[in-house]
Amino acid sequence: MRRAKLVIAPLTLLLFLLPGTAVRADIYVHTDSQGVLHFTNAPNHSGYRPVMRELGPGSGILSLAPGRLEEIIRSASDRYGVDPHLVRAVIKAESDFNTQARSHKGAQGLMQLMPDTARLHNVSNVYNPDENIDGGVRHLRLLLDRFQGDLQLTLAGYNAGIKAVEKYGGIPPYPETREYIRRVLQYHQRYRGNGTISIREETRR
Repeated sequence: MRRAKLVIAPLTLLLFLLPGTAVRADIYVHTDSQGVLHFTNAPNHSGYRPVMRELGPGSGILSLAPGRLEEIIRSASDRYGVDPHLVRAVIKAESDFNTQARSHKGAQGLMQLMPDTARLHNVSNVYNPDENIDGGVRHLRLLLDRFQGDLQLTLAGYNAGIKAVEKYGGIPPYPETREYIRRVLQYHQRYRGNGTISIREETRR
């Protein structure tokens, strides 16, 4: 069995290694006939596909290309039987598609997983989009099952925690949680109408 090798274009490698450097280029990957992965910011043939892109002037944060993010969302949604539009809506409300997002309460990554939630779902790197989304969608599945498919209670549980929902026998009387549910449902409706087009538009902002 051959091991995959990584070949990174010099400019791309320099951008990754220089401390304090704001990465200002899209990153593309290509797998050649020998199984070698080539990463570059300047693709020279159609075999390259985008895997990461810059967020915009001055951001200094590199984000996944919309197509790759869509692949991860669909894969996790299929795996756990969760509506992908709901997943997109939660990501939009939680992190606005920022893979490096961190809240003042300690929630991290695209789906803003708290440390306890990450441990519950075996997420070792919360800033890895694949792991973060897998853990977040798995948690949504747990909540949907716990609250018998009730979407509002599921979102309340995602925002305020299962114990808070059970304590109040419904949506907790927290303004933040009520506003969170309203926002996610609004995004959910938008994505149900626009799907992938909307996620591409959102990540360009």
